[in-house]
Amino acid sequence: MARRSVRRRVAALVAVPCAAALVLSLGVAGPAAASPDGVGPVFVDGQAQIVPEFANSSSWIRQQLWVESEFDSDGDGKLDRMHVDVTRPGQTADGLKVPVVYETSPYYAGTASTQSQYFWNVRHELGEEPPARISPPAVAHRPTRTSVSTSEVSTWVPRGFAVVHSDSPGTGLSQGCPTVGGSNESLAPKAVVDWLNGRAKGYTSVDGDVEVSATSWSTGKVGMTGTSYNGTLPLAAATTGVDGLEAIIPIAPNTSYYHYYRSNGLVRNPGGWVGEDIDYLFDYIHSGFPDRRAYCIEQVRVNELNRFQDRKNGDYNDFWAGRDYLHAVGGVKAATLMAHAFNDWNVMPEHSVRITEALKKQGTPVQMYFHQGGHGGAPPLDMRNRWFSRYLYGIDNGVENDARAWVTRNEIGASQLTPYADYPNPAAKPVTMVLKPGGDTTGGLTPLARPGTGVESLVDAGNTACNAGTLATTVSDQRLLYVTPELTAPVHISGSATVTLRMSASKAAANLSVALVRLPWTSASGCTSSTQGSTTSIITRGWADPQNRNSLTQSEPLVPGEFVDVTVPLQPDDQVIPAGYRIGLMVFSTDREFTLQPAPGTVLNVDLAATTLRLPVVGGPLAMPICATTDTRATVVIGGVNSGVANRSLAGNCTINDHILDGEQWPNHGQFVTHVNEVVDQLIAAGVLKPNQRGSIVSAAARSGVGK
Repeated sequence: MARRSVRRRVAALVAVPCAAALVLSLGVAGPAAASPDGVGPVFVDGQAQIVPEFANSSSWIRQQLWVESEFDSDGDGKLDRMHVDVTRPGQTADGLKVPVVYETSPYYAGTASTQSQYFWNVRHELGEEPPARISPPAVAHRPTRTSVSTSEVSTWVPRGFAVVHSDSPGTGLSQGCPTVGGSNESLAPKAVVDWLNGRAKGYTSVDGDVEVSATSWSTGKVGMTGTSYNGTLPLAAATTGVDGLEAIIPIAPNTSYYHYYRSNGLVRNPGGWVGEDIDYLFDYIHSGFPDRRAYCIEQVRVNELNRFQDRKNGDYNDFWAGRDYLHAVGGVKAATLMAHAFNDWNVMPEHSVRITEALKKQGTPVQMYFHQGGHGGAPPLDMRNRWFSRYLYGIDNGVENDARAWVTRNEIGASQLTPYADYPNPAAKPVTMVLKPGGDTTGGLTPLARPGTGVESLVDAGNTACNAGTLATTVSDQRLLYVTPELTAPVHISGSATVTLRMSASKAAANLSVALVRLPWTSASGCTSSTQGSTTSIITRGWADPQNRNSLTQSEPLVPGEFVDVTVPLQPDDQVIPAGYRIGLMVFSTDREFTLQPAPGTVLNVDLAATTLRLPVVGGPLAMPICATTDTRATVVIGGVNSGVANRSLAGNCTINDHILDGEQWPNHGQFVTHVNEVVDQLIAAGVLKPNQRGSIVSAAARSGVGK
């Protein structure tokens, strides 16, 4: 293992172009010179190492200051100043310049009560104005704070970085108003990055005129990170396109407040926080200067959040669009290492996936780290270190050529960080699964059959509802459940599943909830179990308002008894379902842990023939090992016609014959032959059949009497 050590003066770095090329080959960022005593950053295998002189905390320089922004959000006629603290190696006082790891947050100065009486009352009829919400007691102001935070300090300062923190607008000792996704939350960290590059002014006090500069010790290269709200703000800053913000590592970021508090037109709270909405989050973080709080409450919470959040209909509008970072992602230049959990029911995985998809399309450097746990969870330190060493120090460690996606695999064995070419897995293909009758107890779910027929019904439990675990483990009229045969081999799901239902309701409005579950159920199933942690029994889930079936911005009331088509996108996922389990599709109405809770009794009807699950499976339809019985005939026989082609084994105990479906009732012969052509295409693409075998199988299908 080569050890690369850098202990050079700035003058040696800028002599001639060939010398600069040599320096870069050693992994040195030009502006990051060693101090006069020869102390500088050290890199091994492309990662910044702990340097003993940097690790001596007694020599660290700590500063507290206020950076002037470009906005006045608290209406006092003066530009708001952001409270900032800096921790940097002592050697930066002697000429050493270092890049910065920066975290900003609205939480550092304290938060409001989370007692349930301060959330919205969710027990009311759909489409009605909800009862008024009571705000929690004000967050105590802490004017004597001497720092913002110490997070990340012990990790990065010993490795040759400075660490900077700031309070978000209207929190702690930062001026302004909290806006929960408003433009000042993007511009505030931009101002700090500008200050680190000498483009914005910093002051030694919140209202003084004594300036403080960072240009003597800062290279101007900044990387931001944080989790949850703290992970949202790096993306917010990056959307401004600010020069100097070179890299971000958002962890479980909220990238759209609509997707956080609504779901496809449905009013929905984040998991574990029944009745939370955007106006409560304002109260929760509002820890700023007391003399501006009344103004902020009136102008932001009352005149903006309460006015436009719309808990009556849940429709998407300009207010929500203004708090959706997808609309501003075109400004992101910072290399992005996105981290999220597939069992995060607070900030759900769609938040990260939707942004990384957009970044990939526009060519922004991006990689993804996923794990199977709950909310939060940073990438491993070596992954973060390589990212910041590459983009803040300029170390040529090849991180940009690493796998684009990393998934922690622990579903069928020891935990292992596994690289993939991309997410979703490029080998994943949609498998269309249909329903078979019996959902009031346990109906069938399979891609190896024609759709069932008939209409099956459930009754909304409303405000008496329990959670998904209770519904999945108890036979009742409150849900419909359709289950595959036992898997005879593991199934790897990667991507976003969708469920399309043809449904009707007995009322003009109804909740619609869908969960994909793993059975037998092994997680908590009590009525009040929490979603704040992960669960192995919920594969993925989704919610939708049938009134928004055609538009997110305009509700269309249902006509009782009239069937409509509703598509419910489920949360992105990447997990392996082990052999021996079954996959279940559960349809229900009120979700105790997520939706409003009307009076019970609304009836939902589902037309089986027009309802499907599209499940992204690595290997596609041929990889579904769900044959309850196996057709082991030696050759592919179609409706009694022998094709002469060997009947090969596929996933689990399935064979080619099991995929032909010649025992099903087809509406006509042409549809059956088309189906056989599709199966043959899949078999050839998978290398199971040779192209010259196509004619034999298709000819057998054409000569059969299936569908005639």
